[in-house]
Amino acid sequence: MNQTTLNPNQHINRRNFLRIGLGATATGAFLGFLPKAVAETCGLTPPQTPGPFYPGDENFTADNDLTRLPGRTERALGQVVYIQGKVLGQDCGPIAGANVEIWQAAASGRYNHGRDPNPAPLDPNFRYWGETFTDNEGNYSFKTIIPGAYPAGDGWSRPPHIHVRVAKLGFEELVTQMYFKGHPLNERDLILLRVPASERDRVVVDFQPAGLGFEPNSLKGEFDLTLKSVR
Repeated sequence: MNQTTLNPNQHINRRNFLRIGLGATATGAFLGFLPKAVAETCGLTPPQTPGPFYPGDENFTADNDLTRLPGRTERALGQVVYIQGKVLGQDCGPIAGANVEIWQAAASGRYNHGRDPNPAPLDPNFRYWGETFTDNEGNYSFKTIIPGAYPAGDGWSRPPHIHVRVAKLGFEELVTQMYFKGHPLNERDLILLRVPASERDRVVVDFQPAGLGFEPNSLKGEFDLTLKSVR
């Protein structure tokens, strides 16, 4: 499946925009969005491996809806979910203009990446990756689907998860993964288990019915991300 890619000038402009730290608003706001209250503790989000299927930053487009592609009438397969949250500093203050990227497998468990050996089918209506910028209050949001589990080795299957990368001038870049609370494979995942037990809840999200203002039968979860300052 062909994905929309940035031309070279777009790529340079976008990365220059990020490097100089100019503020920007999130590229899409969903009706009914209510920002999560800042947590009482703002411990750092545990970093995790980016995995082998990062699509390359030149392929990202400023789109936070992964469920549909331009020119297509059908929606991506799978359970629709909304991910909403804040990007925060260690002082619990919101970080405006942070670049947030996500990438993931389709509902079949396959990535749109040439190195993925999974024989499961690709979804021609799924975007597979997207990005946005936080608004002045640090809010970001994505609309996507729950990815499928997939075999990762002998006797080991990775649970559904979404890869996240956050970057902002003045803060250490964060690469992590987000998991779905209650999935049975979470308890045996070799990557999630590397996160200290006391910090695991920071990357496991509880999704609940999204309610009014969202796509019918969709789910919504809140995933705050805390960055370490380099100052």
